[in-house]
Amino acid sequence: MKAKLALADGRIFEGESFGASGQAEGEAVFNTSMMGYQEVLTDPSYRGQMVVMTYPLIGNYGINPEDFESDKPHLSAFIIKELSSIPSSWRSTETLDEFLKKHNIMGIQGIDTRALTRHIREAGAQQAVLSTESISDEELVQLAKKSPSIVGQDLVKEVTCSEPYTWNEGEWDVASGYSKTSSQNQSKPLNIIAYDLGIKRNILRNFFQLGCKVKVVPASTSAETVLSENPDGVFISNGPGDPEGVPYVIETVRNLIGKVPIFGICLGHQIINLALGGKTFKLRFGHHGGNQPVIDLKSKKVEITSQNHCFAVASPPTNEDVEVTTINLNDQTVEGIRHKKLPVFSVQYHPEASPGPHDSSHLFEEFIQFLKENHAPR
Repeated sequence: MKAKLALADGRIFEGESFGASGQAEGEAVFNTSMMGYQEVLTDPSYRGQMVVMTYPLIGNYGINPEDFESDKPHLSAFIIKELSSIPSSWRSTETLDEFLKKHNIMGIQGIDTRALTRHIREAGAQQAVLSTESISDEELVQLAKKSPSIVGQDLVKEVTCSEPYTWNEGEWDVASGYSKTSSQNQSKPLNIIAYDLGIKRNILRNFFQLGCKVKVVPASTSAETVLSENPDGVFISNGPGDPEGVPYVIETVRNLIGKVPIFGICLGHQIINLALGGKTFKLRFGHHGGNQPVIDLKSKKVEITSQNHCFAVASPPTNEDVEVTTINLNDQTVEGIRHKKLPVFSVQYHPEASPGPHDSSHLFEEFIQFLKENHAPR
């Protein structure tokens, strides 16, 4: 079945449909990862977006639920150069085409993804419509122009958990799968409460593996409720969309700062910055992929990181007690901040990877040490 992708600026790409048929809308962005399409598909941070994979062959190792970052795909559509119809992994349980059909997610293949990526780089990420229906190019472009932007939207409410739960899964092993016991046997494990703004499972696995007791709570959970449980630390997770679209989370974090140690990743990083009086802005085409270089301004050490965000923290900080700790070497945007007096720090990138390099995984251990240094006896 033929399919068309129409961008709001009038650019049209024609290809072949796979996955579900029909019509979908969202913001078109590109991801430069060479692997990890399962993790990309199931990352809640992609809610409301159409993802273009720059690597040409996708689907070659099929779909395996053990590699999911949440329980289902969240993106609006999947855009690739070539679909592999024959999975070649012993862990595969179904094809990519079957998986997208089951979850009613549209895909398009056979288009020039290099041309599309270059166009997004030059014109910026923008609203788009993907359709298998008999609609003229002009009508599709008008639909793309009318589709709602992610700016100002609360997409977190669409991906956060409905009830609190405790996480009890660690690293994966080829013989036994994901472990149910921590590698750190602590008589008194640190208690962490993680706000689910669209949290990835590998973040939780890292905390569990380090011996932490992790309770995940919905984004709407009040600061009073969290503080009543007397946690050792609070984690603010990644998630989709505009940080200014979730003012209730910003207010919650503002009420937590100074009362408990806090660590944030991605959207959590942006929200912590806003809670501290800072500002955010929308990037031209965002950072999506597993090859983003960042530099620690103190140690001058460079790390290659996994990233997925469309908004960034403005620099310099408006709060004189906040310092920038890391920046992106491609565009010098802020990648990390730390409060000079209070136990609060955050990063824009994903130290849990999945997919991507593990250069920054040490940040989880640093947070654990951070908690021990700021530990208040329970």
